[in-house]
Amino acid sequence: MTDDRPPSPEGSTASWVRRIGRSLAGAPRNTDEILALLEEAAQLQVIDADALSMMQGVIETSETPVEDVMVPRSQMVVVDLDAAPQEILRTVVESGHSRFPVIGENRDQIVGILLAKDLLKLHGMALIGASGEAFDLRAHLRTPVFVPENKRLNILLKEFRAGRHHMAIVVDEYGGVAGLVTIEDVLETIVGDIDDEFDESESAPILRQDGERYLVTGLATVEEFNDFFGAEFSDEDADTVGGLVTQALARMPRRGESVQLGDFHFQVMRADSRRVHLLQVSVAETVASDEAE
Repeated sequence: MTDDRPPSPEGSTASWVRRIGRSLAGAPRNTDEILALLEEAAQLQVIDADALSMMQGVIETSETPVEDVMVPRSQMVVVDLDAAPQEILRTVVESGHSRFPVIGENRDQIVGILLAKDLLKLHGMALIGASGEAFDLRAHLRTPVFVPENKRLNILLKEFRAGRHHMAIVVDEYGGVAGLVTIEDVLETIVGDIDDEFDESESAPILRQDGERYLVTGLATVEEFNDFFGAEFSDEDADTVGGLVTQALARMPRRGESVQLGDFHFQVMRADSRRVHLLQVSVAETVASDEAE
């Protein structure tokens, strides 16, 4: 019995799936070949741009070390083991985070992880000591998880899921604390930025923190930056502020890195292997005064 059905067009889903099968059946098998197929599938509209981006992110997790996405040591929001209850509450409320490394004598001595939700289990009066009971922070600490900074993200994600952890402390080759990484940092490598109610800075291209510091999104245009600060950066080679910083470093910036351009100091707050998401910009006092006027 013959099949009178017309052949599938070369750009159809079935045809594209068969081509993947043929490609994977032969040598060599490498990520470049897979990525090329995915990009071709997107061009043929077999998959959309968002699906392509996520698939690329999944593949990148097997090649990206933790140090590329971690929050650097200097930017970690921590709680001191001997801090007063009022100080702990202030840190929790002002930061908006849900998990906090608790330190002993210094940032290299992580004694545990405090979950903000654990504080909700305590009666308000007992927490501030009004009931006569001393608040024992040690009784509410979770055991910290430590990972090396060269661990690959795909392995870390498996460990997060297996151990039901959401945060790990990143240590360098000497055992010192290099930073911290959360499950959200890993997932953002795959799906892109995950915004929450505390990510106000993502809704505006430039947000003032104080007299000399501003939060600037990586996608803010150079024109917007120049208009806001009265700067004169060229947009011939870079359309966005993130591109401007990338061009200055001559490579993809990492979280925590900084660069000085004229009167402006740019520090990378959030970035992944594809682009810069958020920058903190410190402005020279004279420039800040002019902008305030």
